[in-house]
Order: sequence, then C-alpha cells, then structure tokens
Amino acid sequence: MRRMEFKMERPGLAKEGDRLKVTEGRLPTSYYYTIEHAIAMSGNYEVGERLKSQEGVVVEVKETDKGFFVTMEFDD
Repeated sequence: MRRMEFKMERPGLAKEGDRLKVTEGRLPTSYYYTIEHAIAMSGNYEVGERLKSQEGVVVEVKETDKGFFVTMEFDD
C-alpha cells in the first residue's frame, strides 16, 4: 500500500472511504497527480516515484492552517 497527500482548496469535496480516480500530469522533470475532477492536487514526484494505480481510497481528510489535505491509499 502506498499513501499520498493531496491539497484540497474547499471543504466537502472528498470524504473518508471515497474511492476516487487520479490523473497524472507531467512536468519537464517530474510528475503530479490530480484527484478527478479537480478536487485536489498532489506535490511533485520524481520519475522513480510515479504512481502505478489510477484509483485509490480516501483514508483521511484534515483541515490545517494551510488548508485542507486529503490522504489517499493506493495498491502500489
């Protein structure tokens, strides 16, 4: 199992237990992931850290001073 954190700008777009799809975006030297349909976005990952799964389960949604964060678990 692999866990990844995503930044979500508005509350209520995802909840624990949701099974959601992610899409991969490419930058010149790294990759990033977006929970469909623009719910939240990950940080950047190196080529060797690319995600193999396209779907995961939300295991935690938390609010901090910096915003909302979604943690998802994937079968990688």
